[in-house]
Amino acid sequence: MRFVIVTGMSGAGKLTAQKMMEDMGYYCVDNLPVPLIDKFVELILEPSQEITKVVLGIDVRADQSFDDVMTALDNLKAKGFSYEILFMEASDATLMKRYKETRRMHPLAMGGRVADGIARERQILEKMKSDADYIIDTSHLLTRELKEELDRIFISNKDYNSLMVNIVSFGFKHGIPADVDLLFDVRFLPNPFYIDELKPKTGNDQEVRDYVMSFPEAGDFLQKLTDMISFLIPNYIKEGKNQLIVGIGCTGGKHRSVTLANKLYEQLKDKGNYGLTVSHRDA
Repeated sequence: MRFVIVTGMSGAGKLTAQKMMEDMGYYCVDNLPVPLIDKFVELILEPSQEITKVVLGIDVRADQSFDDVMTALDNLKAKGFSYEILFMEASDATLMKRYKETRRMHPLAMGGRVADGIARERQILEKMKSDADYIIDTSHLLTRELKEELDRIFISNKDYNSLMVNIVSFGFKHGIPADVDLLFDVRFLPNPFYIDELKPKTGNDQEVRDYVMSFPEAGDFLQKLTDMISFLIPNYIKEGKNQLIVGIGCTGGKHRSVTLANKLYEQLKDKGNYGLTVSHRDA
């Protein structure tokens, strides 16, 4: 039997992940009272049961102690029952934005600030996260990309992408992304904005790509950047980092940065044991 515990930060996509895994054939149960966890496992292990894949969703609630949850899981392990932990993560800024958009209260905010609830939840879940077999950061993931990652782990049984690399293009005049880890400025390249036929287009259009990459400096920059990121990725994985955000910026975020972000994505795609996405904030 494959038994997966899905937990993580409130607002990071736990329910979405459970629904996707249910579509994969997993029997999903969400938020059992802690005293029933042990009994639930006994029931699904009975010989008469034909269930072979189970997901148990666990999250932090104000009305129960998460220490009790950890104790229950430790008891299962002591009895020789094996399970995997999938931890859903997202940045504080992303969680704040999602709560603002949905107008929901954080379960630990207790009528106060959402930021305080998020901070308290991170502290409570610190041990669970450190024990997790898989950590998926959804800060920059599309729903489709989350499904692809879950398919890799729980259907194809491929190696887990322990690091998610997010390449983001942006325009400096609109501000630098707050969560970027590595920042690169491509304003040294000629700007297609000043060419009438290219001005309304973006780096997603072939004409703009051809123009930007026609300059030798663009090719040299791309090669050096690819070499550096390729060097850094395995070292970040070794240090336990689970998300790397590479920001590539130009003036408006429409032409040069989009072109180089797409080119970097093409260079890094399918090259190693890491996930990869590309997005264009200001295109």
